[in-house]
Amino acid sequence: MNFKKNYILLFLLIACLSCKKSEVKAIQAQIIPAPNSLKLLKGQFLLSSETHLIYDEELEPVVAYWKSLVTSVFGLNTGKSNIIRFVFDDAIQNPEAYRLNVKPEEITINASSSKGAFYAVQTLIQLLPPEFANGSLNTDGIYIQNLKIEDEPRFSYRGMHLDVARHMYPIDFIKKHIDMLAMLKMNTFHWHLTEDQGWRIEIKKYPKLQEIAAYRDETLIGHYSDQPHQFDGKKYGGYYTQDEVKEVVAYAQERFVTVIPEIEMPGHSQAAIAAYPQLGCTGEQVEVATKWGVFEDIYCAKDETFDFLEDVLDEVLELFPSKYIHIGGDEAPKTRWKTCDNCQARIKSEGLKDEHELQNYFITRMEKYLNSKGRQIIGWDEILEGGLAPNATVMSWRGTEGAVEAAKSGHNVIMTPTSHCYLDYYQSDTDDEPLAIGGYLPLEKVYSFNPIPEELNEEEAQYVLGSQGNIWTEYMPTEAQVEYMAYPRILAIAEVNWTKSENKNYENFVTRVENFHRRLDVLNINYANHLYEIEGGMTSENGRSFYELTTLTKGKDIRYTLDGTEPTLNSEVYTSQIPITESVKIKAAVFNSEKQLGKTFTQTINYHKAVGAKITIDKEPHKSYPGSGAEGLINGISGSDTRYGDKEWLGFWGDDIEITIDLGKEKKIKSVETIFYNANGQWIYIPDGVQIGFLNSKNEIVFPFVEQLFEPITRNTWGINFDYDEWFITRYIVFKIRNYGVIPEGKQGAGNKAWTFIDEIIVN
Repeated sequence: MNFKKNYILLFLLIACLSCKKSEVKAIQAQIIPAPNSLKLLKGQFLLSSETHLIYDEELEPVVAYWKSLVTSVFGLNTGKSNIIRFVFDDAIQNPEAYRLNVKPEEITINASSSKGAFYAVQTLIQLLPPEFANGSLNTDGIYIQNLKIEDEPRFSYRGMHLDVARHMYPIDFIKKHIDMLAMLKMNTFHWHLTEDQGWRIEIKKYPKLQEIAAYRDETLIGHYSDQPHQFDGKKYGGYYTQDEVKEVVAYAQERFVTVIPEIEMPGHSQAAIAAYPQLGCTGEQVEVATKWGVFEDIYCAKDETFDFLEDVLDEVLELFPSKYIHIGGDEAPKTRWKTCDNCQARIKSEGLKDEHELQNYFITRMEKYLNSKGRQIIGWDEILEGGLAPNATVMSWRGTEGAVEAAKSGHNVIMTPTSHCYLDYYQSDTDDEPLAIGGYLPLEKVYSFNPIPEELNEEEAQYVLGSQGNIWTEYMPTEAQVEYMAYPRILAIAEVNWTKSENKNYENFVTRVENFHRRLDVLNINYANHLYEIEGGMTSENGRSFYELTTLTKGKDIRYTLDGTEPTLNSEVYTSQIPITESVKIKAAVFNSEKQLGKTFTQTINYHKAVGAKITIDKEPHKSYPGSGAEGLINGISGSDTRYGDKEWLGFWGDDIEITIDLGKEKKIKSVETIFYNANGQWIYIPDGVQIGFLNSKNEIVFPFVEQLFEPITRNTWGINFDYDEWFITRYIVFKIRNYGVIPEGKQGAGNKAWTFIDEIIVN
């Protein structure tokens, strides 16, 4: 009996001892964005309730922030055993730079401003277990690897954009988003607040903006390209009160994030015109837009409109202390202005040449007003049309051409081209990805972005302030979907903006992203995990074709089959490129020693008669959409019918092109077919026409050039097919492709050059 009693007491004692918090060992330094100088040292620092804080009063705001984090883990921090020292160091010239020195008895943070000290703290947080950030860590102490970091950002502007007009998100989510920007050392939150589909900010002088402009009657179901358009029949909307806006701005300021509001003008203003029809050119009632796209009802260039916008901006300026105010300026069709008496009178009275110069007048007038209030404007690169407002900063999204033009004219530039910065594009080519606007922007392409266009010299490059990722939310109805599209690509944007090019390394970055996933898990962020997916590609050598498989993560096996069956742990391990001599269906997946980690990769290869042939194009594809080069058009692989930016699609902007395929010798063929992308919302149109001709080895015409007709293939693709009744002999196949031209009024992208996207040319 006594034995049993003593046994129970011993068990309880052991149980109580096991409840004691344990110390957490130091974790490997895997910081995002990568510091520009990091040296690992021997030893560790023990962070605990005994750690003492010493600081210079200039850095006290950051010390208070750090205290709040530490207190949530260890309780009140009153110890004396070791030290974290915050040192104000005015010898550090860049206010965002810092030095972090971790030694066994002391951590020293040097900075010349609270902002620099704050970024040092964010680095320090990433040296701690992920659970530290949300206060869920249960421990008596945390060991931190000794190291020395000297760090500063590459660019002064490091931004993320969020559109809340198409879909709106709660204030708590906006704060969560800002927390992550701060962790990643991003300093700007571009809040896109007004659109055709909704007005999201309270303006007290104009209550109909809240009553009418903030709500649409219904919302488009499915993709814009789906025809006929379907709607959900449900009223949607809302707005942020001025008190809520103040709350967000204050929250961001505490984390050294500047909030820049965007109030769209003169285009993307249909919601405001729905509330106040007199602001439009016709004066007629319109509805808040219920589908996506560009609309012809834009602000009229009359005094009443300018009075309205100045009143709106007066209230906006009271809420946002930012140096910059974004005024949009993009996608403003001139259709209404061309037939508007008020606009034509304005053109005449101001001595303007046309409606494009009227847009410049509109933007310049609003800029002067904001300059008079001590602020500067940012606009999308369309503000270059008709001349650039004197002090404007250009946000270049239609490639880099606008940025180059602006920088060469001495204007500041923020880079955000669709090709590398639009996070509403698909990030994987797997079929089960959630619906997105289109395009293809994988993590590696985001990471590869260099915000300095190669056309700029060293002096002109100084006008590039940095870059920004954009999240347009037509197809993101929930917070979880926003996070899925943002992460982990936002990590790449953070490193593009912070880390010097010579210190970037994609393989190392992928390792850090894989580690960072645990941090995202703890913070309850719904990220996309494509690290265990496989990339494949065809290569040709001396007339022979091979297929290569790669994956992002190291230390794992790729196993594959060639007969279309699912790969298993018993399947062949990929070690070198696979010879391709016939049509096959490859399936592959990433495995560790126990199980499959990622999704199964599938690639069908159509080994037709042009695979491995010689191909030339008389124009280079646009540098943003080079695909796999010309050879990618005859590699036996067809691109996605929903992601025109993948490596199988070649994009040309406004160019007529001529393609010649040399089969190497005369061959017997019967048909030639190819496919073009059609996504008018992204300014991609099928060509104005395509001709195909055939020549023999002596360059004699076998068949004269014939105009081919287009046939719809899917909702996004149209094809042509030259199919002759009998076999014939040819060596050279020549395509002459006429670009759609300048997009006319009334169509998506009006006034801009159309894109041509072409995929696999199949010869049988």
